[in-house]
This record gives sequence, C-alpha cells and structure tokens, in this order.
Amino acid sequence: MPFYAHIIRKISVPLFLISLFLIMLLFPAPVLKGAGKGLLLWFHTVLPTLFPFILICNLLIQTKAINILLYITRPLFCRFFRVSPYGSFAVLSGFLCGYPMGAKVTADLYRQGSISKKEASYLLTFCNNTSPMFILSFLVMQNLCDDSLKLPTVGILFLSPVIISFLFRPHSGKNARAFASPHASDTSLPPASLSDALDFSISNALESITKVGVYIMIFAIFTELLGLLPFGGSLLHLFLLSNLEITNGITLLCQSGLEKETVYILCLSATSFGGLCAAAQTASMIGGTGISLYSYILKKLVTALVTSLLAFLYLYLI
Repeated sequence: MPFYAHIIRKISVPLFLISLFLIMLLFPAPVLKGAGKGLLLWFHTVLPTLFPFILICNLLIQTKAINILLYITRPLFCRFFRVSPYGSFAVLSGFLCGYPMGAKVTADLYRQGSISKKEASYLLTFCNNTSPMFILSFLVMQNLCDDSLKLPTVGILFLSPVIISFLFRPHSGKNARAFASPHASDTSLPPASLSDALDFSISNALESITKVGVYIMIFAIFTELLGLLPFGGSLLHLFLLSNLEITNGITLLCQSGLEKETVYILCLSATSFGGLCAAAQTASMIGGTGISLYSYILKKLVTALVTSLLAFLYLYLI
C-alpha cells in the first residue's frame, strides 16, 4: 500500500497539469475570459487598495518605526490575544488590511526574528482576514444591497476569528513570554537608512502584489472552467465556486436566486474562509518559514463554520 501511495503521489501532479493544459487548449474562450476578469480585478481593485498597505508595513518594519506604533497596539492586543508586542502589530494588520496582509506581516516578523515560530503559527490562525472595506463596500453594499446588514456583518466576521483565537491559543504560559523568540536579539539591530528601506520595501511590495495578481488570475480561470461543468447552477456548484475565489463567488451567490437567508450565510462563510485563492496567496507569503499551510487551512475552515453559526443565530434568533 505505501508503494502504491508513493506512485499515486508521484504521478498525480503531472497528470493534473497535463489535464489542465489539454482543457485550456480545448476551451480557450473561458480561459481568456477568466484571465481578463482576474487581471482587471487585480488592476482596478486589489493593486490600489493593497499595494500601499504592503509598502507602508514594509517600511515600518525595515526602519524600526514599528517600535513607536507598538505603544498603541501593545495595550490593545497583547493581553487580550496573549501575543508579544510585535505580534500585536500583526493582529492590527490582519484585521484591517485584508488578505493576505496578516500572513505577510506575520511571516516578515518571523523572518527577522521579532516573533517565534510558535507565535507566528498562532497568529496565522486568526489574523489573516478580509478587510472592513471589502466587507462594507463589496459584500454588503454592492452584492447584498442591504445597508442594515453593515454592522452585523462586520461584527460577525470580526467576532469569529476572535473566537478562534481563544480556541487555538497555546496553553503553555499565561502571557506573551510563552512566545519568546530565539532570535529576539536580531531586533536590536540598527534601523536601515530610509533610502535602503524604501528600495527594499518597493521591491518586496511589487513582488508580493504581483504574486497576488497572478493567483487571482489563475483562480479566475478555474472559476470559468468550473462553469462548464454539467451541474452548473446547483447548490454544490455555487458552494465550490464561492470557496474558490470569493470575489467572483460572492457575486454568483447573490445572483443565484437562492433564499436571502441562505445567500447571507454562504456569503459570510466564504468571506471568512477566504477561498482557495486566498489560501494560495497565503502560501506564497509564508513560503520558506516552515509554518504549516495545512494547519492554516484547517483552522480557516473552522472559522468559516463558526461564522456560519453566528450568521444563522443572527438571522433566526436576533
């Protein structure tokens, strides 16, 4: 059995890539349409909203200006989430800046030795989320088209990762000392000059935002190809698409004709999970750190389940 399992693992990726290549040759129109949608979404929405945050976060870390900001974030988050001062900045970024900023800031802080791997893994369970701007403008106003849902939707999507932080926080230690980094002395290095920090920050931000754009394009193509399946329009089909890439998925859910309550729960669940596209973006941000992507995806699925439960309670009890 182990031998056959090894053979399957060895040939599965080549077979998938060859199959995908043939499908793209047979159906060029959906591929072209998906690539165009993905690139337009990246250029018009993701690039102008995410790139400035990546750049400024890079500069804060490189110039050590983050140490001043920690005086604000430390009292807010350290005791509540039981994270280190640097971890509190990852919490702030992850809740306010959107995918995949929480993962990027966490990975960058770990790479420079400001937080331990244990803390980085813990932070990734709850601080890589959808931004409030996306929730309010795209999800509520543009798709759900109900201004009365603004406050409860933001509340539910912020409360669910907070609940997850309590469920998965390490049990050893009662405060941030449990996250002591073996490389903490690295953070005492003098700050980089502004010109060097700016050069590095721009290059790193361009690389990161380009990766995000390519992943969005790839998953937009997958979305179009999945539309060719014979069970298109079914609940299973909508569920698959909404958890593949949430921007297109949410639009499809809201145009599906399903009951309003069902659409609301599915939209919030997909937004909370982030979709496989956001998971792929996260994988690119944490690459080389040794932080488990499998653990991240598993805990995001739990977050989506908690979000669905909270949305159900809001609709039918509150």
